[in-house]
Amino acid sequence: MQALTHRSIGNKNNERLEYLGDAILGFVIADIIYQQFPTASEGELTRLRASLVKGEKLAEISRHIELSNEIKLGIGELKSGGWRRDSILANTLEALIGAVYLDSDIESCRNFILKLYKIHLENIDPSDIKKDAKTQLQEYLQSRKHQVPIYQVLSETGSSHEPEFTVSCKIDLFDETVIAIGKSKRKAEQAVAEQVIIMLESYEK
Repeated sequence: MQALTHRSIGNKNNERLEYLGDAILGFVIADIIYQQFPTASEGELTRLRASLVKGEKLAEISRHIELSNEIKLGIGELKSGGWRRDSILANTLEALIGAVYLDSDIESCRNFILKLYKIHLENIDPSDIKKDAKTQLQEYLQSRKHQVPIYQVLSETGSSHEPEFTVSCKIDLFDETVIAIGKSKRKAEQAVAEQVIIMLESYEK
């Protein structure tokens, strides 16, 4: 099945299906939580949706349904253990959602997504979903009339399979520049923002 075929196999892969599945998943999850939580604010719904469609959540669901056993990978990805990586697991699940939609209709696809997310939708509360570190830091600074944080990628090392990003963050309250490392630019930025928040908490005491 093309939905399970990683690009390392060749041109006939699941990247286009992944694009479609990503869009459908975002729409369906937005609709589900909109109906499920009629009193939740826009911000709460936005954070809740983000928590449900992020790569880590998709990888978690993929592992639960043992999707890794079905993914078709090229020799290089097989040797590097690509079936274990969150990004490949998440992308493949999105591609599978896209394929289900093309093979059926939006209602069948919605039911498929509901089955995948059944446990996760039963145990969520919009008010429990915290803002991510970057958002917290920016809102903190703006509320106190400070400039927004400045993030900069200092280096990108490692292989394409296991990259490592070093990111800095500078705010006008501190002279020093804070640095953190992550397996993606986003994760590194979140990590450095968390460090700055901890510094600000100490600063206020």
